[in-house]
Amino acid sequence: MDIINISELPSIRYPAGRISRPIIGGTGPISSIHFTMGYVMLDPDGGQIPWHNHDPEEAYYILSGEGELCINSEIEIIRPGQLAYIPPHSFHQLTNISSCPLIMLYCCGKGAVLHGMQELQGTLPKAGEDIPPVPNGGRKQRA
Repeated sequence: MDIINISELPSIRYPAGRISRPIIGGTGPISSIHFTMGYVMLDPDGGQIPWHNHDPEEAYYILSGEGELCINSEIEIIRPGQLAYIPPHSFHQLTNISSCPLIMLYCCGKGAVLHGMQELQGTLPKAGEDIPPVPNGGRKQRA
């Protein structure tokens, strides 16, 4: 039986203002064949998962805070208790618009997801230059 304490997991700090703790799959302590899962905390007032896309589908479940979620051309406010489904290949971004940390869980199907490594290396494609722009009215990409 695998039971872990998320607060004891190693974390990764990203330039766009978030901390991520992989839980299942990837670099997480529990292996998985079909999906990855992690815990993410976005910094208050603008912490972000920057505009990116990838092959696997994904879901974000918000535990606390409030965020602006952009998926392709749509923008919505997402709050605690809400889950957002992100279809495969969809460009998406989540920005914390509250004055407290936004805490969420993500679940992602198996496949290549490179945006975290690109962000750490400073090679994340730039919205509106290398990749399509963030939708009109959406927050600017931070990384």
